[in-house]
Amino acid sequence: MSDPRHVHVIGIGGSAMAPLAGMLREHGYRVTGSDSGVYPPASTLLEKLGISFFHEFDAAHLTPAPDLVVVGNIIARGNPELEEVLDRKIPYRSMPEILEEVFLPERHSIVVSGTHGKTTTTAMLAWMFQTAGKRPNFLVGGVAENFGKSYGLGGGEEFILEGDEYETAFWDRGPKFFHYHPDDLIITSLEFDHADIYRDFETYELAFRRLVNLVPRRGRVVVWGDTEESGPALRRAAEKAFCPVETYGFSARNDWVASDLAVDGAGMKFRVHSKGKPFGDFLLAASGRHNVLNAMAAMAVARGRGISAEDLAKALRTFRSVKRRMDLKGEVRGVLVVDDFAHHPTAVRATIEAARARWPGRRLWAILEPRSNSMRRKVFEQTLPVALALADRVVLGGVFRAQQLGDENRLEPEAVAESVRELGKSARVFPSSDAIARQVSAEAEAGDVLLVMSNGSFDGLCEKLLERLGQPVQVSSEANLR
Repeated sequence: MSDPRHVHVIGIGGSAMAPLAGMLREHGYRVTGSDSGVYPPASTLLEKLGISFFHEFDAAHLTPAPDLVVVGNIIARGNPELEEVLDRKIPYRSMPEILEEVFLPERHSIVVSGTHGKTTTTAMLAWMFQTAGKRPNFLVGGVAENFGKSYGLGGGEEFILEGDEYETAFWDRGPKFFHYHPDDLIITSLEFDHADIYRDFETYELAFRRLVNLVPRRGRVVVWGDTEESGPALRRAAEKAFCPVETYGFSARNDWVASDLAVDGAGMKFRVHSKGKPFGDFLLAASGRHNVLNAMAAMAVARGRGISAEDLAKALRTFRSVKRRMDLKGEVRGVLVVDDFAHHPTAVRATIEAARARWPGRRLWAILEPRSNSMRRKVFEQTLPVALALADRVVLGGVFRAQQLGDENRLEPEAVAESVRELGKSARVFPSSDAIARQVSAEAEAGDVLLVMSNGSFDGLCEKLLERLGQPVQVSSEANLR
């Protein structure tokens, strides 16, 4: 790519697009953008960096013509700015292409992929390298709280990326991570996801096998080694490697083994052996067995890049996680409101288990919005109730943008609730976040934990719960009770 002076970003409000705009700005380009509404944290980041953006799409935003346009993967034909780009032959790229062409050359690319745990593991890796003084470059799909933002251009040798398997752009239906040329690759897990993109698990798995096949001989592939659910798929993916493969987990057969796990306040203590030899005792400032696994994956790669056990211990001890991962929003009348990004049955299970461990003995509410492209579909209608039933009470909201899906494809929240009830737990469905906030705040008692799970805002439910908990309330009858 030539050296453009002005880059315009179509879809600048996206979780990865706003950080990319920031990276381009820090790299010396003049950056503008547009979206159908730009909200925090994207708007906050853009304003802080002095990046101008529009809250709507309009062909006039491309006059005078920018030197280059970056097109987000949610932008489709018919978008007025995209149509103008194509009509006038203004040069354009996808977000992964910009990373590939501008930021990754001459860097050691560390890619974190897998169905679960990508964001947290990427943030952990970045913090490990920062703690060790290695000035990491990184891009993570959430706000890494140690850095206060989603990206960093530290100027070091490594570029640490969250490897998303979602499609690249309207003209490139392949996964984003094919553009990232991994030198070190982590695969945290493999379970079917993104049912709107992949027709079945075999197609989904194939993308990861091809990703492994991109790692050079001098590289390293690190995979979770003791999972029953996705173990065969991970092993099949690892077979495509032309480089060393290292495994991690709780089983003694792994190269990196975590043992003696214990809850320590809001964190976890554990011991690590590497290839049969003691490596160290660690305290992780994040809860849940799943976060110990995330730490093990990051540790294996970081150690391979020369980071000492002492620096790894310091990084894990001071790790501040990612926003919307077991994020304590507040406590009113002794009721905790916790926000989490979980949007897959396995993630829901892990989040509930982590909440149980962190707040033992407290009544736990699992409050879920079916919002992701997979969660809105029937594909998880059988497995989701088993995960939700680990909580004491279950509340479901309506399917996000339900009208976009036909009856034959759309998840039925009431069917999920009925299955949870058959498993012996209370489960109800409410039509809106207002109805949920009204009913749950009226029923919640001191000591309860309200665990709100969605990959979106859930229409501000956490804030609504906190507000209503602080007010006198009346019990409504809007739930579908049975």
